[in-house]
Amino acid sequence: MSVIQLENITKIYTIGEVETRALDDVSLTFEEGEFTALVGPSGSGKTTLLQLMGCLDKPNRGVVKIHGRDVTRFNANQRADLRREMIGFIFQFFALVPVLTAYENVELPLLLNGVPAAERHERTLEMLEAVGLADRADHRPDQLSGGEQQRVAIARALGPRPALVLADEPTANLDTANGTQAMEIMQRLNQQTGTAFIFATHDPRVVAFARRVVKLRDGRVIDNGSAEKTPAMAVTPASP
Repeated sequence: MSVIQLENITKIYTIGEVETRALDDVSLTFEEGEFTALVGPSGSGKTTLLQLMGCLDKPNRGVVKIHGRDVTRFNANQRADLRREMIGFIFQFFALVPVLTAYENVELPLLLNGVPAAERHERTLEMLEAVGLADRADHRPDQLSGGEQQRVAIARALGPRPALVLADEPTANLDTANGTQAMEIMQRLNQQTGTAFIFATHDPRVVAFARRVVKLRDGRVIDNGSAEKTPAMAVTPASP
């Protein structure tokens, strides 16, 4: 079953009298359980594509469907509800709440989704354990390394059990070891949960893990790749 379909998407940004066509008649389909990298030079449309798939913006033309629902027809509140229930986000700069502990950051989206307290506690600990940070649950972001912060962000994104996780340059601020570890964790969770992961990236480390690579240039898809059933790399358990 497809998680998300984009049909003839065009997105134009206008600043003063200047128009920038960020996406130009893009059509793509992403299936359940994909582990896909969007690649291309700066300005190719990768981040804009993530924003449209994440219901953070709407196209000028075309249709975005998530599990068959045309979300381009949704109002702002409906899009927010869908994001909260079905889509997880992992950001380049982690975007953790600085005054909250790792446990509280992971718990927050579950709280917003109305998950009962006992289940929230169980799922929060489960996700921290999955990323090897159960022993750091009471540490705030400024007490964690960059790699640890990104692992908290991964746990937060997966806590609500979304159908889709979108990641914008998730390894850009990590060194080689931490970037590789983050990708290994996401690969393992992708296989265990069936959640689809779509990455916008310049990083060859991310591309090496991807089972499908979609190439963009000047707002157009120049190669939509093909999803593979078998992972490109062996799964390596996360180190604590």
